[in-house]
Amino acid sequence: MPYRELTHYAVSVVGADRPGIVAGVTGALYRLGCNIADSSCAMLAGEFAMIMIVSHRKPFNKALLMEELKPACENLNLTLSVRHLTYREEKRQDDAGEICQITVYGADQPGIVYKVTENLAVRQINIMDLQTRLAGTEDNPVYVMQLEVVLPDGISSDDVVNLLKGLKDELKVEIGVRIVTPVEL
Repeated sequence: MPYRELTHYAVSVVGADRPGIVAGVTGALYRLGCNIADSSCAMLAGEFAMIMIVSHRKPFNKALLMEELKPACENLNLTLSVRHLTYREEKRQDDAGEICQITVYGADQPGIVYKVTENLAVRQINIMDLQTRLAGTEDNPVYVMQLEVVLPDGISSDDVVNLLKGLKDELKVEIGVRIVTPVEL
């Protein structure tokens, strides 16, 4: 189906983790005839979060989407958010720069995520994915952060290493940077 004949929405749900969340929400979307273009799900502590980009043939509206999703979300005790995407927002953003993976390991402390991401933002380095978790033991927690970023023209992985070098000493963390080489199928 031609892309211009579709309308797109960002749908997100958050709530206490339990079996059946994905099935309940996607079942409602299926009954409406929606297609899931992109999705991401994660369990953080005891909370489950899911965000999806869904499409449907025009004419279609947000009220109908909310009406179908609301009972499923209420039954699962989920907070629901739906946002209509403009034409510019619904198009996949294919970043042309090199993809780089950044890993950060160190003692758990406030400010790690902020300081690393602020340094990247200043250089217009776009974050495509970011995950954090606590590892180690209760007495010796280790903070782990993994980022997948797109480097703009003129910035290399060596530049990122130099950009974050000061944070290694300031935060007393280990920071690794490597280019992710695309695999041809």
